[in-house]
Amino acid sequence: MAIVEAKNLRKGFGDLVAVDDISFHLSQGECLGILGPNGAGKTTIIRMIYGFSPMSAGRLTLFGLDITRDPRLIKARLGVCQQENNLDPDLTVEQNLKIFARYFDIPKKDAYARTENLLHFIGLDHRKKAKVIDLSGGMMRRLVLARALINNPELLILDEPTTGLDPQSRHQVWERLENLRNKGLSILLTTHYMDEAARLCDRLIIVDHGRILVKGKPSDLIQKYIGNHVLEIVSPSHEIKKLIQSQNLHFEELENRLIIYDLKNDSLFDRIRILSPNRYILRMATLEDVFLKLTGRNLRE
Repeated sequence: MAIVEAKNLRKGFGDLVAVDDISFHLSQGECLGILGPNGAGKTTIIRMIYGFSPMSAGRLTLFGLDITRDPRLIKARLGVCQQENNLDPDLTVEQNLKIFARYFDIPKKDAYARTENLLHFIGLDHRKKAKVIDLSGGMMRRLVLARALINNPELLILDEPTTGLDPQSRHQVWERLENLRNKGLSILLTTHYMDEAARLCDRLIIVDHGRILVKGKPSDLIQKYIGNHVLEIVSPSHEIKKLIQSQNLHFEELENRLIIYDLKNDSLFDRIRILSPNRYILRMATLEDVFLKLTGRNLRE
């Protein structure tokens, strides 16, 4: 049984179609990532899954239960880490967890034990008496994650969990999430960080304009759409442009840069090095290359 099964999912706001006939599934113990530019429909999909926003059409089941018929049963088995740090600023770190446990009718003794365990898990046991407003941004995000785990969920939903964090805090959150995934917890993740998606997700779907563009494993998508390597040429000369355009290559020409995908011709690479010394970068292909190729490079408002 799939943990999440979405079939022909649709969400409209008046004339705006935010999610347009999307189908996907999430399996037991899997981390599924949903990627897309701003306004692509990611958060709308997430909100329908945890029952915050009703569907306009389609069918959505979690744990084999229909979200329209059994929302309370489903929500009891979910953990949700939203984009916003919506912690209670008037409470201490441990109080935020203990009081939230009441929503799930967790016995007081169990709630206190889970609070202690979770604070140790996220590395905040030494700050349990501190007020939330005294925490750093990274500490707050880890506390939001701990709160989402207080009911021992079967599915953890993460909506951009590390946005705005410094590298150290991001890596701390990643390590905790990898630990949970390795223990068999199912995870649904949206993120703008491609390195985060590549590290945490078993499978991805990339959406844009409310529709799914591609699905697959991160490594498979990189190999299929980009290849192994990317060659970037900074401020390419007219001679370089003519050379590249005359070859049977997969490339993009930007305002001040040429990007060549999966260049396998060693002799051509040698000619480029001679024509553009110190003005090229040869690197491994990444998920970000796939994302930009499929969704474009223009800014989204």
